[in-house]
Amino acid sequence: MLNVGDGAPDVEIEDHLGKKTKMSDFRGKTVVLYFYPRDNTPGCTTEACSFRDELAGIKKLGAEIVGVSTDSAQSHQGFIKKYGLNFTLLADKSREFSKAYGVLKFTGTAARATYIIGKDGRITHVFPKVSPSTHTKEIIAALKEY
Repeated sequence: MLNVGDGAPDVEIEDHLGKKTKMSDFRGKTVVLYFYPRDNTPGCTTEACSFRDELAGIKKLGAEIVGVSTDSAQSHQGFIKKYGLNFTLLADKSREFSKAYGVLKFTGTAARATYIIGKDGRITHVFPKVSPSTHTKEIIAALKEY
């Protein structure tokens, strides 16, 4: 995994709408970049819905939420629609994005981990182990201290 102070890798990736993006596109914004294994699985759904429910408060703290898994953009679209998700999901089909962030598991999925990336593109917080039911509270606490 990457460490606090490291620059966020700028690997190109598609979002859930098929638009190519890089983390440098978010420069000037604080980004909560969370990795998760699969759409529509119990833990991943719990975590995503928690971010959905707390998004207004997170935005008030000046941050954007961006989720990443190795699922396809089409899978992400269904996940967003089914649960009313209100933030961007990135589709890491090549697995290069997850690999660059040090979260690619031997199974080919992303580990459940989160980075907070500051406005300057540097990592300010690292969460290598995440509990889906309490993670949003950790993120909010970290954003308040940042």
